[in-house]
Amino acid sequence: MRDWRNPRGWTLIELTIVISLITVLSTIALVGYGNAVARSREAVLKEDLFRMRDAIDQHYADLGEYPADLHALVSAGYLRAIPEDPMTRSSETWVVVPAEPDPADPFVQGVYDVRSGSEGIAFDGTTYADW
Repeated sequence: MRDWRNPRGWTLIELTIVISLITVLSTIALVGYGNAVARSREAVLKEDLFRMRDAIDQHYADLGEYPADLHALVSAGYLRAIPEDPMTRSSETWVVVPAEPDPADPFVQGVYDVRSGSEGIAFDGTTYADW
């Protein structure tokens, strides 16, 4: 016969409290993980934009004209490949800002700047497309 004053197990209240604590802690960890992933994607975007803008500037300094498109940077050897936009996960969604037309040849325009094609909002409150 079991003695009810000396139980050998967990009560339902104790199990509920333990499960609740595990749920709260795992939720906090999951939110922290999501923020870390988003911040790392922002860092990759900043680095990709810096590298592509640097390649555009080098192309202009070497050849005296802006590249016709981003693929021209790859074919000229300034970039190994067009990087994937970490926010849209595609290398085809970059938005190019055209250079001012040359008065001598107004039909030839090149890539002056590049921006992300994402409509998302960064942690600092700006949109990725404005970086």
